[in-house]
This record gives sequence, structure tokens and C-alpha cells, in this order.
Amino acid sequence: MPPSPPPLSRRAVLGGLVGALALSGCGTLGARPKVRQWNLFGGGDGARLLQIHQQYVAEHPDVRFEAHTLAWGPPFYTKLAMSAAGGRAPEIATLHLSRLKGFSPSTMLDPIPVDLLNAAGIREQDFLPATWNRCVVDGQLYAVPLDQHPFVLYYNTDICKKAGLLGPDGKIKPVKGVDAFVDMIRAAKETTGKYGASIETTNPWRMWWTLYGQLEGEFFNEDGTELVLDDAKALEALELMAKLAADGLVPRSANYPALVAQFTSGDVGLSFNGEWEVTTYQTAKMPFSMAPFPVVYDVPKYAGDAHTFVLPHQANRRAEDTKATVEYIAWMLKHSADWAAGGHIPAYQPVAESEKYLNLKPQAEYRSVAPDVLFDPDAWFSGSGAQLQNEAGAAFSGVFSGQATPKAALAQFKAATQTLLDTPSPV
Repeated sequence: MPPSPPPLSRRAVLGGLVGALALSGCGTLGARPKVRQWNLFGGGDGARLLQIHQQYVAEHPDVRFEAHTLAWGPPFYTKLAMSAAGGRAPEIATLHLSRLKGFSPSTMLDPIPVDLLNAAGIREQDFLPATWNRCVVDGQLYAVPLDQHPFVLYYNTDICKKAGLLGPDGKIKPVKGVDAFVDMIRAAKETTGKYGASIETTNPWRMWWTLYGQLEGEFFNEDGTELVLDDAKALEALELMAKLAADGLVPRSANYPALVAQFTSGDVGLSFNGEWEVTTYQTAKMPFSMAPFPVVYDVPKYAGDAHTFVLPHQANRRAEDTKATVEYIAWMLKHSADWAAGGHIPAYQPVAESEKYLNLKPQAEYRSVAPDVLFDPDAWFSGSGAQLQNEAGAAFSGVFSGQATPKAALAQFKAATQTLLDTPSPV
């Protein structure tokens, strides 16, 4: 998700309207199972979730369902941790998979009953092994993945056609290697007369993590207690990022809204971002499509994450509520093609392989990257919206602006990461 909280009005709509719909069903109020859901989806994702929840409520009048959207990032995770620590959490919540291990699942989350999940028609073999295995901690299932959201390439089809970047099928030609990658961006710049690509230079964590991952660089040792960053590989990625800015191929300074605006306005022909802006560009009725981010270095790796369903810890979890909650998870997975219309790749493979999803364009154009999504390093301070990404932004933004050399930026980032590593987890 983009690093900005959803608007208050959207939170009010989701919490109020969906909750009201849930409570309007027939039946005796006290006898019905209760499913309260917390999520962090704003903007297009929030609007889409509202529509999906309206359908769920209409089909489940026997369930007291409420959905509440909280501010994205640290505010959401802080409130969720506090509610779980007190045992007064909602029945279900959304959690980024990259945050799972750092969230202290054995104390903050309740295990997901696999027998109930199987009874609802959801099984381990319905998911990519690498994604499912990340949901298992100490032999217990603590999360069920809804989707994957990788770092991808957006391209303006009109600009890229003029730049000679499209193949006979109208899709962007795949490029491999540093030179081909730079040449692609330069061709787009020569066509726009401004820049070749837009990127969030004020926090380029996803760009750097993708490039460093493609170089097969390590981050922590196996038990996560020591920083083992490969300086040579880290610098190689930073030096490429610095070159893109120095050559005028990308802006020296662009925050997240600017990244989106530059692509929408046609100031750039390419944009590197998470796949969740597809609805924005479709609404703008601009000529664009999407593709996997290029394999610039050695292996196909793409910074990304997954939204999962978790059961926050409750002191007295009711069996009937848990059963209804697990059935809600199953229902959401089976209807995740509707969710995928917002850009996310379905984690539930029967949907990922369905005709309904495969016919989504351009949402299905980058589905091949799902096995190679690169999650953030495992640490309490890592994951979507966590402090590690903020420290990367503080250090690496200077590489684009020209205010820091790659070596100085890397030294700053390593020092900040070591400080976090030396700090005990607050949960």
C-alpha cells in the first residue's frame, strides 16, 4: 500500500456503512455469530472492499458483521497491538505478511484453526508454498494470505509506442540487464522531453530492495540477530539509482503523490511502483498497461508484500464467532478476483488460475512474478510502513537529490539499521 493514511471520510464510510448493513440482517441479535473486521485500506482499495463487504453482508444475514478501516501504517499496527495485548481485539484483522514475525504472533495473535479452514474448503495446497510457509510460525498457522502486491512497471502505451519500446503485440518489450534498462528509460525521456520514468525518490526502499534482491544480497543472518549487508551489492544498486537521477532520466525529488501525478500527466513514459494504482490510472482514462519490473541484475526478484487475515488475540474467543470468522476468510478468498481488480495478485490459486482473473487487463499481465516476490527482512522494525523503510528513505533519498553519495547513504542506513537491531522489540 502507498505510504499515506486513508482519508477520514473513507474510514467513516467503511466503518459506518458496512457496520450498519451488518446489523440490519434478520434474526435474534444475541444468537448470531459476530465478526468484527479491522483493515487499513483507503482510496481505491477501500472503496473496492466496501463493495465486496456489501455483497458478503447481503449473503450472510445470520452474521453480525462490522468492518472498520483505520489509518494506514504505524497507527493501525499500534492500535491492533494494544487491542490484542488487552485481549479485547476484533475477531479478524488485516496484517501485512512482512509484519507477521515482528508482531510477536505467539502473544498477539491466536492460531488459525486449520480444521475449520479445511472445512470451509481452503487448504494449504491452494497457495504458493513460499507464501503459505511464511504464514506458519513455530508450527502454527497464524495468517491466511489474501493477495500479493509486487513492485511493477507501468507504461504509457502511446509514449512507449513512439519510443519504439512496444513489440508487435502492443506490449512493452522485456529488457534484461543494466544497459538495456537504462536505454529503455532514456528512450522514454527522449519521447516525453521531460523524464523517462517516475519513482518515489523521497523513499526509494522498494526500488533499492528490488535491485539488491536481484543481486542476491543478504540482509540479516539466519537468526536475524546480525546485519550482514553486502556493501558491494548494496552500492551497485545505489549507484544505478544515482545514475538515473544524474542523467535526468528520473526526477531528483518526487514524493508519492508526485510519482503518481507525473505518470498521469504524461511527463514520463514509465513508472516504477506497487501495482495498487491501477484503478487511479483507469479512472484517469489514460493509455497505459503494466508488466513485471525488469530483471536488471542476476535473478528475478521483486520487492513486495501480501495482505493476510489474522486472528488478533482475544481473552475469551467464542467458538461460534471463530467459525464464522474462518468462513468469512474462505468467502473472501473465493471472491478475491473482485479484489484483484484493484491490482493485487490473488494468493488463492484457484482464483489466480481462473478465467475471471486472467481476463483482467492489465491486472493479470504481471502475475508471473508471484513466486518471486521479495518480502522485507524479518525484524520487529521491518515490513510495510515500518521504521526500516523510513530509515531507507532518509538515507537513500539523498542519492537521488545529489546531496549524498551512495557510500555516505549506505553508511547512514547501516548505522540506523544497527541501532534498530540493538533496540528490544516493544511487543
